[in-house]
Amino acid sequence: MTTRIWTETGFVADDPWIIETEETKAGGNEKPILKLADFLAAAEAGGEGLGVLIAPADDVTALAPHLDRIALVALAFPAFSDGRAFSHASLLRSRLGFSGEVRAVGDVLIDQVPHMLRCGIDSFSVTNATALQRLAEGRLPGIDHHYQPTARPAAKAGGYSWRRVS
Repeated sequence: MTTRIWTETGFVADDPWIIETEETKAGGNEKPILKLADFLAAAEAGGEGLGVLIAPADDVTALAPHLDRIALVALAFPAFSDGRAFSHASLLRSRLGFSGEVRAVGDVLIDQVPHMLRCGIDSFSVTNATALQRLAEGRLPGIDHHYQPTARPAAKAGGYSWRRVS
């Protein structure tokens, strides 16, 4: 299974971030993405420039005192039907004011990417073959009407469907 990192400017060639597990540890020029509990322990010990993985059931507000030490927040999408990471992204950007990189990891599908971008996610760890092909071709689906404001405003001011102009 091929994993590639995509941003709005295209695929990233040399991404240094590694999600640490029991079997996989960052080494050399790689940077660790730690589970929330491990990140909080490292942050309390003075660690900086770290990445943190937020699982769907994690409390993203626990990051508030450490936002200045975080280089990347990876939000886990374990299944296409689990949208809790959308809320995590919105909270990070809108309430907590996090301006660093927010990455979607896990089950990232092409149809969800525009919604993820609107919530404040700016990089994507993509494994889905269809999504990889469509992103490589520059075929990102669009959203014609927005029903609510998000962390990333709509391109057209006043473009909400219920605000009709005669």
